[in-house]
Amino acid sequence: MSKASRSVCYTCYRPSSSCLCSSISAIDTQTQFVLLMHPKEFRKTKNGTGHLTHLSLNNCQLYIGSQFETHPQITALLKHPQNNCFVLYPSDNSINLNQNALPHQKGTKIILFLIDATWACSRAMLKQSPRLDSLPKVSFTHNKNSGFLFKTQPKDYCLSTIESTLCILELLNTHHIEDIPQENLTHFLDPFHKMVAYQVACHTEE
Repeated sequence: MSKASRSVCYTCYRPSSSCLCSSISAIDTQTQFVLLMHPKEFRKTKNGTGHLTHLSLNNCQLYIGSQFETHPQITALLKHPQNNCFVLYPSDNSINLNQNALPHQKGTKIILFLIDATWACSRAMLKQSPRLDSLPKVSFTHNKNSGFLFKTQPKDYCLSTIESTLCILELLNTHHIEDIPQENLTHFLDPFHKMVAYQVACHTEE
């Protein structure tokens, strides 16, 4: 079968021969995650982790685009009076989750936007989406090295989307915003590790 006609799993968007669905166990969260995926990431069927993140969170929506200023679903989320919206993006004034919890009032819902794109594309997406860019920024610090063994990260502290999401979940647990069982967090990266192992094996065989 030629590469062009190779079958694809339309759940995890991986080639059927390396489908990761069996290793995904979606978890429940009080926080609503909204994954904003750049079109370039959508086309990555081999090493994109945005799809894995989306499939691993039951309370998660995924939208594909390069700007979301006029996106109807995003607009509805931003305008809802009971939503406290934040975007995961480092800045000088960001809320560092290692030190502070996300501010929210009882009876409101936390909406956390995650950008699945390169750093350059992330900046461009926010620049083209002023309402998202005006949201309170969220960041975190860590001492982890990315498990993306076959992909070079731009900086030592950079993590993939699914690795960053795990850090966020752990910190939300710390602040008692979430109460996710440790076992679920322990296995959250299982599909990511399986993907990396598969790609490393493929490179070894070449």
